[in-house]
Amino acid sequence: MTSTRLGAGRYIEAAAAPADTVTSVHELTTADGATVGGILRTVPGARTVVALMHPRQDLSHHVLVPELLARGYAVWTQGTRSVNNDISLVHEQALLDAAAGQVFLRGSGFDHVVTLGHSGGGTLFAFYHQQAGLSPAKRLDVTPGGRPIDLASAEMPLPDGAIFMAPHPGQGALLLRLIDPSVIDESDPMSVDQALDPFDPANGFAEPPQSSSYTEEFVGRYRAAQYERIARLDAIARSRVDEASDARRRYKSGADPRDRRSSLVPRVLTVYRTDADLRFTDLSLDPNERPYGSLFGKRPDFTDYGLVGFGRFSTPEAWLSTWSGISTNADFLRCAPGVSVPSLFVELTGDQACFPEDARAMCQALGSADLVHRAVAGTHFGGPIAPGRPTGASLAAAEIGDWVSQRFG
Repeated sequence: MTSTRLGAGRYIEAAAAPADTVTSVHELTTADGATVGGILRTVPGARTVVALMHPRQDLSHHVLVPELLARGYAVWTQGTRSVNNDISLVHEQALLDAAAGQVFLRGSGFDHVVTLGHSGGGTLFAFYHQQAGLSPAKRLDVTPGGRPIDLASAEMPLPDGAIFMAPHPGQGALLLRLIDPSVIDESDPMSVDQALDPFDPANGFAEPPQSSSYTEEFVGRYRAAQYERIARLDAIARSRVDEASDARRRYKSGADPRDRRSSLVPRVLTVYRTDADLRFTDLSLDPNERPYGSLFGKRPDFTDYGLVGFGRFSTPEAWLSTWSGISTNADFLRCAPGVSVPSLFVELTGDQACFPEDARAMCQALGSADLVHRAVAGTHFGGPIAPGRPTGASLAAAEIGDWVSQRFG
């Protein structure tokens, strides 16, 4: 057995790869000239390859890799141009990264290519399926930040199947429920509107690990204020995009080097307090078997104020493309109707990012006529639901193996 890292500090026990596994490392060039890398692992007789990808994380040692190899499938793990550094992650560019991998796999002699999106990889692949299924002329040609993106001329092979394991509804949609709306001043991480503070006992918060109890009225106000804060950050991001665009126009007309420098300044957004989903502390909201706390810790009342969290630093373009639940194109519910191939959705019953309400909505949105929804006991990263229980990853692997076998042999 080996220990596989899935997310910061999450180590899941995983099986060893079969002894006859052949591993090769590949460097690919995308349609817009970027370089991305991937690892192909295959076993004798493998005719179907399963492709794993995430917009931000390195999945080279994903816990499902040896599980899939042991079942006779080849496995492709690939990164984007923004692996482990998503400050400038633009999802439309990540589609070109995914396309390069799909082109490579189609040229590698496999009979079938199946995508597997875990967590944020689910929305990335849903977005890819949606755009790959369109005629080139109907694909996106501009990012939410106004940057031209040439998906029309890119080769975007359509995969034969799609697997979604614990997919959250998209990084923007996720942050829309995570962001702390009680922040009054975007330049002051300690500024708090007490009427919206999720960690104030007056609003229903209880000392951890006791579950809090928020009223329906507070939940409604809180979620409306979350939307308003995202809209406020969108306005800041767009103003900074406009500043850079104005500087580029001035430079082209006057060639003043100061304008060129001004156009290159990244104007990075710092977004404070992004670990405050009410479902982390009130387990009666959209209940499942999840533990108290968030993906980042057992005390959201502390981690919300910490350095680590989703969407904490990003360029304005990356914010609009990836982290804004209002502006992003990479939203599972928007993209799912475009997923037409046979699909498997694996829900983990102790998930803290894909909640039951999310899972139902995402499944209902998928456009596949051949759709299977399975629920297995486990946490978001594939850990066991309780000590001594099988890992969620091993239970999911069994469901995935059966599904792939039934459809692709």
